Amino acid sequence: MKKDMTVSEAGKLGGAACLEKHGREHYVAAGTKGGEATKTKLGRGHYQAIGKKGGDAVKAARGAEFYKEIGKKGGAKVKATHGPEFFSEIGKKGGQRVAALVAAGKKALAGE
Repeated sequence: MKKDMTVSEAGKLGGAACLEKHGREHYVAAGTKGGEATKTKLGRGHYQAIGKKGGDAVKAARGAEFYKEIGKKGGAKVKATHGPEFFSEIGKKGGQRVAALVAAGKKALAGE
């Protein structure tokens, strides 16, 4: 006797068949196209709002300490990949950018 398939099971089988036929790039292209259409329709603020909502949900579920933990893990990975001097390089670039922005702001306030 044949067992009836759930909608979820059928969807998984169909998705697997599509992946095998078209490859991962098909899904990447479709997602990119959909994301661009959503951005055009709803604006960049839509993504900011849903990102904040997701971040707030994670913070409520896991606590603020979670972000410290994943930040340390990410920093350790960057250090292992690029070396400790990488942080000095990006720090200098950021400092130079801040200095340029401060100078531009002062110039604008002076009316130059």
